Amino acid sequence: MSRIDSPFPHKPLSWPQIYLGVALTTLASLILELSLTRIFSVVFYYHFAFLAISIALFGLGVGGVLSYLIASRTGKVFSKLGVLSTCNAVIVPASLLYLLTRQKGFDNLTLAGVYFLSALPFVIAGAVVAMAIAETIERVDRVYFFDLLGAAGGCLLLVPFLNVLGGPNTLIASGVLFAAAGAIWFHLEGRIQGRAGAVLIALALTSLVILNFKKPVVEVRYAKGAELPPEIFVKWNSFSRIGLVKESNSIVIDADAATGIANYDFDHLSESDRQGLLTQGPALPYRLKHRAKTLVIGAGGGYDVARALASGSKDITAVEINPIIANTIMRERFPELSHRLYFRPEIRLFVEDGRGFVRRSKEKYQIIQATLVDTWASTAAGAFALTENNLYTTDAFRDYLSHLTDDGILAFTRWGFDPPRESLRLLSLARVALLQLGETDIAAHVLVGRENTQLLNKWGATDTVIISRKPVPRENIPAIVAQIGSAGLTPVYWPGTPFPSAFSEYLRAKDPAEFYRGYQYDVTPVSDNRPFFFYTVQPGDLVDFLRNAYRFSADYKINRAVPLLFGLVGVSLLATVITLALPPLLLRTRLPAEKGVRRFLLYFVAIGVGYILIQVALIQKFVLFLGHPTYALTVIIFSMLVSSGMGSYYSRKALDGSPERWMKALGLVAALVVALALAVGPIISAGVGLPLWVKIPLTVVLIAPAGFVMGMPFPTGLGYLEKRRQAAVRWAWSLNAASSVMGSALSMFFGLYLGLQQTLILGGLLYLAAMWVVRGEKAA
Repeated sequence: MSRIDSPFPHKPLSWPQIYLGVALTTLASLILELSLTRIFSVVFYYHFAFLAISIALFGLGVGGVLSYLIASRTGKVFSKLGVLSTCNAVIVPASLLYLLTRQKGFDNLTLAGVYFLSALPFVIAGAVVAMAIAETIERVDRVYFFDLLGAAGGCLLLVPFLNVLGGPNTLIASGVLFAAAGAIWFHLEGRIQGRAGAVLIALALTSLVILNFKKPVVEVRYAKGAELPPEIFVKWNSFSRIGLVKESNSIVIDADAATGIANYDFDHLSESDRQGLLTQGPALPYRLKHRAKTLVIGAGGGYDVARALASGSKDITAVEINPIIANTIMRERFPELSHRLYFRPEIRLFVEDGRGFVRRSKEKYQIIQATLVDTWASTAAGAFALTENNLYTTDAFRDYLSHLTDDGILAFTRWGFDPPRESLRLLSLARVALLQLGETDIAAHVLVGRENTQLLNKWGATDTVIISRKPVPRENIPAIVAQIGSAGLTPVYWPGTPFPSAFSEYLRAKDPAEFYRGYQYDVTPVSDNRPFFFYTVQPGDLVDFLRNAYRFSADYKINRAVPLLFGLVGVSLLATVITLALPPLLLRTRLPAEKGVRRFLLYFVAIGVGYILIQVALIQKFVLFLGHPTYALTVIIFSMLVSSGMGSYYSRKALDGSPERWMKALGLVAALVVALALAVGPIISAGVGLPLWVKIPLTVVLIAPAGFVMGMPFPTGLGYLEKRRQAAVRWAWSLNAASSVMGSALSMFFGLYLGLQQTLILGGLLYLAAMWVVRGEKAA
């Protein structure tokens, strides 16, 4: 028997409408959560984006605790849910306006306000879902199915919403969905006025989205604590906000990273312009090889392509992952800004991930180049993935070197520091890859030149690292060193250099491991299993780094996320403890006192942390396979939510209340996840070159079996808890959500320091810990 009855005497309770109300709430919550990561990444720096995930999960957990207080008040359940959902529809755009009008970037008061207002909609959504589940516990398997189904729908809608509507409008659209859920709850209670109010709010927000789409008013005007320059064009997609600044002829990505548009007329190129292009640091490979067959990864506004053209190249392949840059700006809306560069016959342009393109390419190139290819902005998935970059791994460098001709060179330009970090790590990647390809004298393959040396300890110095496929002939070295100088660079390393430097010390080290241990920064080679190239602070140096790093240096921006991650782990652990302890302190009379109930709540901690560890590690793993973090986010979360929802739906029939079957299901989760952890690496490596329409269903097939079984433990645990003490159901919901916060932080921590495969295995082992709790309950 349900704890809630139909408000109409002769009409049964409408379960489909209850399911729809829950699904709309979780649909709106997921769209709000992930669109908020995009907004945070633009308005603040990228490392605040994964803070948005913790805000959402923690808010959902607090909402579960709040549901205790709300449930204790007089009034009908559906009316309460209607009021909460309708209020949420108003709070969402209000919090967006507050966020977009902050003119200061990092003061504590601003961040506190952002945190509170951003968390509030999730607190309310958490209360709504917790109350709905607690009040319909006899159908928890069905309700939880629609909970997950709604969230899965959010995954599907997120990408088209961001691509079409943009970041602010997508966030407002989540408010429309909250209002629609409110109308359903009021309808179930028979509150006509409440339903009409919710519908009016939904229509008002829909009108705001339409008007704002036609003429943006609610848009980002301030970012990183400064007013944005005038932009003649702005467009969002699922992983970026692109603005075009006409005054500087540059494309600005997420109000932070910029790429200039190469404004050269190659039909009438003057000698001074040609020399100007070839005396810039990234032009070094083109001074070493004229008229080379070239692959440019991260073509952007075309400067590297222009340098290749200036050197006489007639066969240039340009790869750019962002369709707004490659298509909308460079080929459709503003081609005249680059003199129609990407329409030239020498150039073939591909809009896709550079790593995937190289893996599936059958061609070999004389030059492969990547200049500062990254952005310090988070994709929706990067919020989970701590901005991993699969372009910079030992596996990637083996792919690049394998696609060079025997006289070919690999040219990467990264930020320069003293002592070197990123550029030295490039050498550690190249060392592993060259050894795997059979080369032995690694020092003979390397050239390093530095531009803007005077900015080395501030901002703007760059190192161009050249890796040759075969050793550089000794007789060519004097001419090569002269060309490094002619390219506007200071020679830093070349084979046989007599000058000491970190580069020469590393390349001449007999034991690289000993060098890594003694070096000030972490420059160890990173692989596809641990693709965190940019994070170079040694764990033991985090405190000193925070104290001494220059706040506005590139080094600070890149590595700032690591201490924030440590803080997030600590805060999430504290949040979980508070969620475990707070309800009995506040609501002692209404909470369970039976022996073993609180011990059993650890079960929900184990499956909460385990589920999110597995999910985040799989997202990170499949970024390379699917070609972009957004695809990985959508496919992995959608697959897991739908398969878990199906598992929840069939859990009652499959487990039939049997503790033995319950424990077998938990053990099966652990076995399937460990098997997946061991198998997924080789599968990704073998299939990364397959077309996307093949890779997506293959991913679903790989994920679905584990996801299906992972959907069973949560509703089964709630059903068991309801029999022991129904009042603890909301508590378990809150604790599971708070544990997910801890899991999201731990997944990044373990991925960074252990690896993604190991993170997956740890997630599976936590289901064995949950099995141990169930076994203890059975024995008791």
